Amino acid sequence: MTYKEARVYLDEMSKYGSVLGLDTIRGLLHELGDPQDDLKFIHIAGTNGKGSVLAYTSTILSEAGCRTGRYVSPTVMSYLEKIQVDGTWISESDFAQSVEKIKEAIASLKAKGEPLPTLFEAETAMAFLYFRKMHCDMVVLETGLGGETDATNIVKNTICAAFATISVDHLGVIGDTLEEIARTKSGIIKPGCAVVSARQTDVVRNVLKKKAEEKNCSYVEAEPKKMKILTDSYDGITFSYKEFEKMHSNLAGQCQRENLATALEIVKQLRTLGYEIPDEAVRDGLAKTVWEGRFTCLRKNPVFIIDGAHNEDAAIKLRTSIERYFKGKKIQLIMGVFQDKEYEKIISILCPLAKKVYTVELPNKARSLSAGKLADCARKYCEEAEAKDSIQSAVESATAACGAGMNNQVIIACGSLSYLGEVKRIVEENRKIEKSE
Repeated sequence: MTYKEARVYLDEMSKYGSVLGLDTIRGLLHELGDPQDDLKFIHIAGTNGKGSVLAYTSTILSEAGCRTGRYVSPTVMSYLEKIQVDGTWISESDFAQSVEKIKEAIASLKAKGEPLPTLFEAETAMAFLYFRKMHCDMVVLETGLGGETDATNIVKNTICAAFATISVDHLGVIGDTLEEIARTKSGIIKPGCAVVSARQTDVVRNVLKKKAEEKNCSYVEAEPKKMKILTDSYDGITFSYKEFEKMHSNLAGQCQRENLATALEIVKQLRTLGYEIPDEAVRDGLAKTVWEGRFTCLRKNPVFIIDGAHNEDAAIKLRTSIERYFKGKKIQLIMGVFQDKEYEKIISILCPLAKKVYTVELPNKARSLSAGKLADCARKYCEEAEAKDSIQSAVESATAACGAGMNNQVIIACGSLSYLGEVKRIVEENRKIEKSE
């Protein structure tokens, strides 16, 4: 099987949609020899920030000499980005080999008349297979949807269950209230593991602490207020947090204080459990962490930021960062959102800051809100809103509109993560053309 054939096979699986529950993936993994049972995990759930916490934690562990797998979704730059070891994406050949094994296992299940896995379940099983093949010492694992009934929660050997900020998202799917959503996400807590959380609301904190007590787990919450900011700009932050002094991260944005504090509390818990993570590994890991699409600066003239603010909480954090770093600047927004998201709230939070808004449709046409409808909604908060027929056109129009006054202009592409990889590709291609002229 070639990589292209493997992708076609998985694309066919996508028609089965998403099904919560562990029975099907349990059957699939059993056919594959239960690779997850040979691995140890740091399991991360949350609404916003879990990807950044994963990126910090896994990079620090790699710097400490721990062979570290990471499993993320959604991806921004490449499908292969989902499965990584020490920051290196799975190769096309290894990907194809893994899919071949999945295909054989599914054929066996089908012959037995057992339920067939969804795409996410197949991808998760592939990740476990690859991490076992690569002899990973630790896997940093991000939940897909929720926690308790998410396919990733099939794992048993959880060393640390970690929680990024939990807010309202996927209403009606994993819960109808914030308390229910938190309870679903708390399902990743396994007996006796360490539990680390970002700062939460009282409702969420109570749920997590109760679950930790039930499972005989320690509970630690990050304290971002104890972080001392030494330097802070749109392209990075230098800070001290408790015993971690003068650390630097190239990830900017107000939300990163919460994520940094959470990742460092995970490090503290791992040290308590006997893992050797020197301060130098922490320092180097933070400095080397890359997490595309989370307040990422693509260029500086004009400043061009991409940020996957896809719900209300993330939009508020992006607005805070814009007000902090770009006060007095003229903001141009490029926006693309899914129709099943709270797009009116996102628009009401971000569009009043903009001089002009360019709207686009996302690559996933079935879920995308139309550019026209998005522009109509944006005009309630920003007079100049224009629907564009392509992402390329939006990027080029926003760049051209900066004109000679680039130093006073900022372009921010936001909304869904799903189109930001394309935005980055276009910006980088345009820069190459500029340099060659």
